[in-house]
Amino acid sequence: MAKPAPSSRQPARVVQLRKGATIEMVRLTCPDASQALKIAESFGTAVIDSDGIRDLHERLVIETADALGDGLGDKAMQIHLQRIVGAFVGSAHGAGQFYSRAVTEARDATAKAANDARDEDLDGPVGYDSAAQRKREFAADMGIQAHSLRMAAEGAVAAYAQVIGETWKPFDRPVEQPGHSLGRKAAEAQISAFD
Repeated sequence: MAKPAPSSRQPARVVQLRKGATIEMVRLTCPDASQALKIAESFGTAVIDSDGIRDLHERLVIETADALGDGLGDKAMQIHLQRIVGAFVGSAHGAGQFYSRAVTEARDATAKAANDARDEDLDGPVGYDSAAQRKREFAADMGIQAHSLRMAAEGAVAAYAQVIGETWKPFDRPVEQPGHSLGRKAAEAQISAFD
């Protein structure tokens, strides 16, 4: 019986990727223009110029690309704008998540305040707002901020498509696994620390 030839193929290495925030994720977590207007009207805050914010950030990224055009090649420009747009999208996504948590806390506090049997959730002293009211106002502020950052991110994404000619996608970087990158000597030195 013949021995099978040893396989020269190495086992495939699975690399986990850290997923970046997408503009779709931003749209799911941040208020749109009509929701931001509803929040502003309900809480008496300034109405945000959504289109103005979007247009300004779109122009900003396009003008940045124009200014760098002579100094960067196509691939370098794509990488640079990938990072710039990623920062806008990541910031908006973080704000949207924070807004979602603030809304949840405001709803919980408001529901508790509606229960007449709870002394700790009653209105504060005369001249002071209740805890539930403060949480609602905080959530409203976070909603306006999240909406503003969403519009900035949408402008940056639109500019990326104009400059690069492709739809922006987040860069999915490999998850760092420090134990896998150590050399044999480093691993031996570390293991000797346990002796």
